Amino acid sequence: MSALPPCPKCNSEFTYEDGGVCICPECAHEWSAQAEAATETTARVYRDATGAILQNGDTVSVIKDLKLKGGGGTIKIGTKVKNIRLVDSDHDIDCKIDGFGAMSLKSEFVKKV
Repeated sequence: MSALPPCPKCNSEFTYEDGGVCICPECAHEWSAQAEAATETTARVYRDATGAILQNGDTVSVIKDLKLKGGGGTIKIGTKVKNIRLVDSDHDIDCKIDGFGAMSLKSEFVKKV
């Protein structure tokens, strides 16, 4: 007996397969089992400006001057940022920069050190 995934809509464990389609008998939701398996295996890959893969905890440097909104100053080119945290948002990197505090950066403006 194969282990079918629970229903993504109501989390019912009583799903069954009919011709490549999984069906939930409780809420009548139908979904493709192959599409479900494909979406689980794809994870977002974060890359810097040079194409290197970024990971949590990496150290990066800023590749261009970045003006901060609200008149907070400018982060100069070459500023090193340690211990980055990758997030799935408009700005890919959460970090703390000495003298500026916590902020978010886009991965296209940094390179891995």
